Amino acid sequence: MAADGDSMDRIVKIKSKDGQIFDVTLGTIKKSKLIMTMLEQLGDSTDAIPLPNVDGSTLKKVIEWLEHHKEEPEPAEEESDPLRMRISTDISEWDKTFFDVEQSVLQAYILAANYLSIKPLLDIGCKTVANMIKGKTTEQLRDLFGLEDDFTDEERAAIKREYAWADDEENQAAA
Repeated sequence: MAADGDSMDRIVKIKSKDGQIFDVTLGTIKKSKLIMTMLEQLGDSTDAIPLPNVDGSTLKKVIEWLEHHKEEPEPAEEESDPLRMRISTDISEWDKTFFDVEQSVLQAYILAANYLSIKPLLDIGCKTVANMIKGKTTEQLRDLFGLEDDFTDEERAAIKREYAWADDEENQAAA
């Protein structure tokens, strides 16, 4: 599929799992590898592309994100390197605001980005989660994610003894 200016203005219809249909320009939706692949396979069909794994409210926000970032070039191959991604957890102010949502909504954005194969959105969502958990204790993480501590006192003591070396390394690194 050509990526010239005229084709980027082409309207694509996409349909959420709850039946909402969105009209989006090809220039906006081009970061979704899934949709681009489907468009190549469907040819000039005017039918809405079904997206059975994304609800309408999430899809609307994903489109908003795509619209905001549509002029940004695709990241270079070295920027896609997982090691480089681990080093940088910087997020733009716009993206921080976009991802400043309840955890269930954040999870829906990340799952949609993964399903739609929108790597930049997925990366920023994962960076957001990384920033949320950075420097947190086990107890704080349990509280953050609503997880139960199902270890007994004896099991916790055994784990602490078995992995005492990790605490020693952590304390030495902090010194």
